[in-house]
Amino acid sequence: MNTPSPVFVYAESTPNPLTLKFVVNRGLLPDRSVEYLNVGEASDSPIAVTLFSHPFVSSLYITRNFITVTRHNEYEWVEIMPQIRESIRVFLESGESPFSRLPEKEEIVIENKQPLGETESKIIEILDEYIRPAVEQDGGEIAFKQFENGIVHLVLKGSCSGCPSSTFTLKAGIEQLLCKMVPGVQGVMAENG
Repeated sequence: MNTPSPVFVYAESTPNPLTLKFVVNRGLLPDRSVEYLNVGEASDSPIAVTLFSHPFVSSLYITRNFITVTRHNEYEWVEIMPQIRESIRVFLESGESPFSRLPEKEEIVIENKQPLGETESKIIEILDEYIRPAVEQDGGEIAFKQFENGIVHLVLKGSCSGCPSSTFTLKAGIEQLLCKMVPGVQGVMAENG
């Protein structure tokens, strides 16, 4: 009889002091991500409901093999990190599915609804190649929303949402890169998911 392999959960810091990325050795969501800003949104995710039962959990971002947890400001990670890690481990070892119904694969709605032009395609290519991997490594997600009047509109989720350093990252990193590599880009604006 095969015994399931043990569940390992470890925490990684993110640039956002209110979030930690909890990496697991089990698949959670194969080809999508989901963000829960409160327990009311999490009814189809038993693992999210379990984590929201802790009074210190403010929001969750779940993807392939990690959960980014945002804490309420009045708590400290040193006090709560072991409880979150243990809750994730115990839940996954129980064999219960993290989702009673898989969330829809969320697509960012491109506002102008026009077919993507050369500029938009180049922006998305640069986001996919240079920016998205680094953002995911920090426990977040970034997606193209629209390009209008020289401004690239992006959507931020996970640890990027509300991160104090996200403005600096947008202006000093992403905006500089896009302005340099894509003619016509004059700036970047971000929205939280």
